[in-house]
Amino acid sequence: MMKYLVASLFLIPLLGNWYLFMMLIMLFMFMYVNFNFIGDWFSMVSGFFGADIISYSLISLTFCLLFLMIMASYKVYTSNNLCSEFLFVMVFMLLSLLITFSVDNLLFFYISFESSLIPTFFLILGWGYQPERLMAGYYLIFYTLFASLPLLLGIFYVYKMVASLSLFMIGLSVNFYLYLSMIVAFLVKMPLVFIHFWLPKAHVEAPVSGSMILAGILLKLGGYGLFRVFLFVIDYSVYYGYFLINLSLFGSFIVGFLCLCQVDMKSLIAYSSVAHMGLVICGIMSGSYMGFIGSLVLMLGHGFCSSGLFCLANLVYERTHSRSLLINKGLITFMPSLSMMWFMLSANNMACPPSLNLLGEIYIISGLIGWDSMTYFMLMFSSFLSCCYSIYLFAITQHGSTYSGFYSLSEGNLREYLLVLFHWVPLNFLVLKFDQFCLFI
Repeated sequence: MMKYLVASLFLIPLLGNWYLFMMLIMLFMFMYVNFNFIGDWFSMVSGFFGADIISYSLISLTFCLLFLMIMASYKVYTSNNLCSEFLFVMVFMLLSLLITFSVDNLLFFYISFESSLIPTFFLILGWGYQPERLMAGYYLIFYTLFASLPLLLGIFYVYKMVASLSLFMIGLSVNFYLYLSMIVAFLVKMPLVFIHFWLPKAHVEAPVSGSMILAGILLKLGGYGLFRVFLFVIDYSVYYGYFLINLSLFGSFIVGFLCLCQVDMKSLIAYSSVAHMGLVICGIMSGSYMGFIGSLVLMLGHGFCSSGLFCLANLVYERTHSRSLLINKGLITFMPSLSMMWFMLSANNMACPPSLNLLGEIYIISGLIGWDSMTYFMLMFSSFLSCCYSIYLFAITQHGSTYSGFYSLSEGNLREYLLVLFHWVPLNFLVLKFDQFCLFI
């Protein structure tokens, strides 16, 4: 694991070469995915670092999405908008996420978990669109920091009681306050409904790279953290997990209606992320094997799907300079090929076969109905509304009467088609190897 962290540092001298930097990140992704064997144990151990199937999946997703973020931010390169600084933020982001997903020490995990906020904050402030980006950055920082203070105090308490912070050596009797302090930071990060208000603001004000990293990776930090702390709090979660499951199911249902009320493309995609992460919380809180597998698979599927939708929304924004659904209508008339991309990713967003989203939702629904058969009622409504807002997003952008000023706009180029295809292909073809995701208990 250490060799990938050290190799990432060698990207720093290449900050002036956009293409070589991007290609090396893709090379790291292929090396990591193909040259490492991950079984059902914690392997690749070196010092504080190691990996199991959860770490392996999310680190592979990190490498892939960082490559796609640089590919999507080509306008930063062509307009010479602080290119070297942008790539330096990418390196900082890569290092903090690699450490977060591979460290097995609870305090190191906390430090790297918080440090991933810094490059995201700079992305929003440095390359965002509107003056409101400062307030969006404050929302992102303070929501996460406020919820993370109890986690830090809980880590100190765990060390005092156990004299170890290694995730696989912690075993102690958990009370309500310790349980709450260990999970609330991750619930805000995912985010849980009613503490999700930072997410739409951050997405709307962030550049395309900021939206991709927020939807693709940073929301998954919450799920990853819950997986790790559940190694020693899962027994106590039996008593209070039902409250969070009911809240998340109700939230997915309500957020589905909120999505149907949006007039901003990025805002609609951001709210759909809240609905999907509600299902992930339900899967983890159910404490079942099916729920855990489904949550991991849905996190990966949502990372590719939501990031791809933000790319498509940005492609439209770069041409029309508007994200409004009231203006961006009838795009199928002058961008027919990209309309097919819109259709494929919108269909995946509503969990159509053969996407990872469908596989994850099948596992989560199986786990939840096994946990309590009455959950089928809210699951039915949240799945139906997921279908509704995905169709709404596709239909309202691609059909209708086109604004006459759009006829001078260009069709997509090769880079943009490849960008969307690199999201769609793993999202639909990783299903062929889904047995790998069943390698943890």
